[in-house]
Amino acid sequence: MRTFLIRRALLMIPVVLGISIIIFALIHLAPGDPFTHMIEADPNVTTEDYENLLRSVGYYDPLPLKYVKWVGQLLRGNIGHSISYREPVADLIGRRLSNTLLLAIPALCLSTIIAVPLGVISATRQYSIFDYIVTIIAFIGISIPAFFFALLLVKYIAFDLKLFPISGLSTIKSGFTGIRLVFDKLHHMALPITVLTFVQVAGRMRYTRSAMLEVVRQDYIRTARAKGLSERTVIYKHALRNALIPIVTILSVSLGRLLSGAVLTENVFNWPGMGTMVYKAIANRDYPVVMAGTMVLALTMLLANILADILYAFVDPRIRY
Repeated sequence: MRTFLIRRALLMIPVVLGISIIIFALIHLAPGDPFTHMIEADPNVTTEDYENLLRSVGYYDPLPLKYVKWVGQLLRGNIGHSISYREPVADLIGRRLSNTLLLAIPALCLSTIIAVPLGVISATRQYSIFDYIVTIIAFIGISIPAFFFALLLVKYIAFDLKLFPISGLSTIKSGFTGIRLVFDKLHHMALPITVLTFVQVAGRMRYTRSAMLEVVRQDYIRTARAKGLSERTVIYKHALRNALIPIVTILSVSLGRLLSGAVLTENVFNWPGMGTMVYKAIANRDYPVVMAGTMVLALTMLLANILADILYAFVDPRIRY
């Protein structure tokens, strides 16, 4: 296992390098610059000031030179200073990443707790009324866009019924501290977590059902039943464990997808997380923030894939690295 992890870590280096080159090129080749909005917003900014600002960030440097400078700063532990947020990118990402994890981790746990049992029961009761109902709900969850479901919750739950806040991380100027602050944040987290959980439950439940249906038809499952084992033991001890490999893959990658795929949900609820940060940075051509944010998301996906490979060995003892 140690050799496998070292080899995978070394393979990550060229992958990360390739990702950084592609992202860097796409960002800097796109039309626009970080300071155009300043001229539009403030008529007192002169053309000379505008040009000086562009030169200060190396806007006119050749693209390879820009990339070499960025890598040099990165190797020295400096990931840049945000142009639009006007603060160190490391501090900005640390704060925003923690806010995104507040949504991603509970949504991942809740969706797993709900989806896996529903998928198992749906597979063991194939073509039953329960299976049809769960399948219909899953198709609705897969078909409906996350941002549209989020807007429905905002309209009917937050705006009409006023059961939950419409947006934000906490109540503005509330002055809450201690346990009251915790409950206030939980109150604001409820709707975005509901959206992320519902979207994940649908697909994960279908994966679980498909994996279980494939396993329960195997010969060793019929042998276990012929030996007189209880149906509960056959399903949860023998069938489910062998069906976990594709499920583990989906679960491991889901965290990375949540960090990168919660952009629309965070924007609908105005949640100060990684999604809204990267979205606004792209709109403002804030190159340091875009590069750092996208690289964090890329590294998260790579680490999630390594985590999936490690979990395979624990789920199935036949797998050895």
